Amino acid sequence: MKALIIDDEALARRELRTLLRAHPEIEIVGEAGNVTEALQLLEAEPADLIFLDIQMPGRSGFDLIGLLPSPQPQVIFVTAYDEFALRAFEVNALDYLMKPVHPERLAAALRKLQAGTASDEALPAAAAAEIPLNPEDRVFLREGERCWFVPVKEIRLLESAGNHTMLHFGTDKAMIYRTLNSMEARLPSSLFFRANRSQMLNLHQIAGVEPWFSGCLKVRLQSGEEIELSRRQSQLFRDRTGL
Repeated sequence: MKALIIDDEALARRELRTLLRAHPEIEIVGEAGNVTEALQLLEAEPADLIFLDIQMPGRSGFDLIGLLPSPQPQVIFVTAYDEFALRAFEVNALDYLMKPVHPERLAAALRKLQAGTASDEALPAAAAAEIPLNPEDRVFLREGERCWFVPVKEIRLLESAGNHTMLHFGTDKAMIYRTLNSMEARLPSSLFFRANRSQMLNLHQIAGVEPWFSGCLKVRLQSGEEIELSRRQSQLFRDRTGL
C-alpha cells in the first residue's frame, strides 16, 4: 500500500519511516511538513494511507481531513497529544498512535488496515472483527457522554452482561457491545485470565489470593475487588502460577 507521512517535525517523520521498514507491505511514497505540501503530493500521486500529525503550523491534521481527494485514503493519526482521540474517531480515523510510537502499536494499527482491505475470501468479516489486542494497544470506550482512550494493560476486570461486557479501569467503567467470550478471544492470554463464566481479570492487578470453599480460590485485586474463581479455573490458576 502506498503511504504518505505528514508531520511538521523531520525527526518524527524519520523515526516513523524507520519503524515502517519492518512492514514491507507499506510503501512510503512521500513526506510532507504541512497541509499544503500534503495536498500537492496527494494530487501528484494518490495514497492508500496517510500517517497524519494533528498540530502543525497553519492548518491542522483535522483541516486536511476535510480537503482529502476522493477516494479518501485511510488515516492513522500520529500525535503527542491524547485529547484529540474522540475527535479522531468521529472523523473515522483507522487508529490513533501516541508519540513516541511503539512498534507493537504500529503493527496493531496496520493489522486493522489489512483486515479492512483484505478480500472476503482471505479474511472473513467475522475474523476481521477479532483482531488480537496487545497490552500496549489502546481501546476507545464511551459511556453516555463520557469517553476514554484506555490502554489494554490498564483494564483490570471484565464482567459479562448478556451480549455486553462491562470493562473496569481506574475509577471508571464502561459497557461495550461485545460478549465476554469475544473479548477473551481478543485479549492477550499472557495478561488476562478467565476467572469464571462471567468474569475475567488482569493478572498484573492481583494483590492477593486465598483459599475458598470446595477447593476454589478467591482473588483480591489492587482496587479491593474480590473475585471468586470457579473450581476448574482455580486449578488452572494454580497450574499457571505454581501455587
